[in-house]
Amino acid sequence: MSFRIAFIGAGSIGFTRKLVSDLLIVPEFADIELSFTDINRRNLDMVTELCRGDIAHNGLQTKISATTNRRQALAGARYVFCVVRIGGIEAFQHDVDIPLRYGVDQCVGDTLCAGGIMYGQRGIAALLDFCRDIREVAAPGCILFNYANPMAMMTWAANSHGAVRTIGLCHGVQNGHRDIATAFGLPQGEIDIVCAGINHQTWYLAARHRERDLIPEMLAAFERHPVLRRTEKVRIDMIRRFGYFSTESNGHLSEYVPWYRKRPGEINRWISLDHWIHGETAGYLRVCTEGRHWFQSEFGKGAKGHQPLEYAPAKRTPEHGSYIVEGLETGRIYRGHFNVPNQGTITNLPADAIIEAPGYVDRTGINMTQVGALPPGCAAVCSASINVQRLAVEAAVHGDDTLLRQAFLMDPLVGAVCNPPEVWQMVDDMLIAGAPWLPQYRRAIAAAKKRLARGPRLQTRATTGAARKRIRSASELAALKGNPRQGH
Repeated sequence: MSFRIAFIGAGSIGFTRKLVSDLLIVPEFADIELSFTDINRRNLDMVTELCRGDIAHNGLQTKISATTNRRQALAGARYVFCVVRIGGIEAFQHDVDIPLRYGVDQCVGDTLCAGGIMYGQRGIAALLDFCRDIREVAAPGCILFNYANPMAMMTWAANSHGAVRTIGLCHGVQNGHRDIATAFGLPQGEIDIVCAGINHQTWYLAARHRERDLIPEMLAAFERHPVLRRTEKVRIDMIRRFGYFSTESNGHLSEYVPWYRKRPGEINRWISLDHWIHGETAGYLRVCTEGRHWFQSEFGKGAKGHQPLEYAPAKRTPEHGSYIVEGLETGRIYRGHFNVPNQGTITNLPADAIIEAPGYVDRTGINMTQVGALPPGCAAVCSASINVQRLAVEAAVHGDDTLLRQAFLMDPLVGAVCNPPEVWQMVDDMLIAGAPWLPQYRRAIAAAKKRLARGPRLQTRATTGAARKRIRSASELAALKGNPRQGH
């Protein structure tokens, strides 16, 4: 088989290399053409060099072209993977630090809450340009696989306003499936699940081991596990209150709902600091910053973390992307969980929302299965997030800062912490800080600058957050023998 797959944001350390490996493990894909594009030439060149080294090590002749010219990269592409982080770490810093001054303490800030909403404003502004180029120069019927957060907002905008068929892909369901297996002490492959909801708030509606229904036992299984009962306190409490386990990690989930991070003195009660993903203040910003430091410092030093990858079936990751392409191109059936417009798949969530639900892929296409209604409490949790997502998407598409402020007001955690005047000033601060990546808000940013110059400003807080850790230096990371996420 010979066709082109393009990667937008190919300078991504985390995604590009492992997705390429997953694709090239499929024997029929040895002759595909890979096309990389990124606005950062240095990162693009580093990741391209790594991938070419992997390909040569595995005895393949697969060609990679790399360019900062996006349209050139997209020309003729049958599939496009979007793995961008618009604004990079500089913008991400604003997403975390500005809300913190108003008392909004986030662990991640990339899906919902103040950080996720602003991340979406940047991402959607760029994504609509990607979609225009795909419509104009990619192969007819090109499918966009979006791995970029905020997943639901980005996928919503691409489908409803970008006029490109877009499937949102995430590994949250697979990771939660693994957690269930750990809690019960069972092999993951022996547990059948049905999971549905919205990205990062997807609920395990069914979990069976042979003839045994695990749902009634779920809370007790997590509460007695010696590690999970300490690291997943928020998720365990959600089982206690709503009856079902939710996909996303403790740190992620803690900032999507109003109850666990609204009082600084209580945050440490609900989190664990043994790994950033369990709730550390600004935890993801820390590991991304450290990862970038380590990668740039150590790249090209051979033995330290840059050994070529082995393209072997046992090394294939659980990321959906390669399996979907394989199913579409070869007809092999693949079952997974995909983010798509609802259109009645989940009957008690809005039709226009992006839901995450079971589906299967074969040569006929990507086919979703009918879920029906979520339990009422689970649907209510999802609906609160969907309302924020809809406002944020429309705000980003139209550059409407009134809708943007309403999205902040309606966000569960922001609304639990901030009053309306604080929200208005926080949005002004975030618009101004994000100006280089928010072309659709040019007028709103100018007005915000005038308001803040005129004053008076509301008083904000000087705080590093309830549970923040120090960012380690490149030399400290190098001492960890090629693993920038080890320890601290």
